[in-house]
Amino acid sequence: MALALCLLFDREGDRVIRRLWSRLEERGVRTPLTHTHGRHRPHLSLAVARSWDLERVLDAVLALPPGEPFGLVVQGTLAFPRGRAALASAVTAELALRQEAAAYAMLDSGADLHHHYLPGRWVPHVSVATGGNAAGLGVVAVTVNDALPLSLQVDRAALVDSSTGESWPLPALP
Repeated sequence: MALALCLLFDREGDRVIRRLWSRLEERGVRTPLTHTHGRHRPHLSLAVARSWDLERVLDAVLALPPGEPFGLVVQGTLAFPRGRAALASAVTAELALRQEAAAYAMLDSGADLHHHYLPGRWVPHVSVATGGNAAGLGVVAVTVNDALPLSLQVDRAALVDSSTGESWPLPALP
């Protein structure tokens, strides 16, 4: 169970990522489409908490200065342990600052932040494969490579409970 501060993509970006997930599923690779509750949305997580008080996290996140929509350029594939894979995005100075501010806000709320989302440890990514084996990573790499490069537009944000898919849309980008 985790609570993530997610940056969400516009309609076209959401469609592009879901189409990529579908292609991977057709090739036998498990993706967020069929992972757990099946309510996952394409996103870029800025911070992920393992335990939290929702009201305190909401207050902390809502206190962050509002940001403008921005483009996210995807240039490659990342392989993580246990057969997980993701799209690798470019990191602008502004994006790094947004992530750091989000991480500190959640920490200040008393949330237990996952160690991969602590300031200075974050690797920006958009999940495409949720588990499998080493052989599946080759399928992911080829499938993703056929779709690259990608330019996505981040236009909104939400807090999302990954165990249920429940979300709390935010009025502005952090």
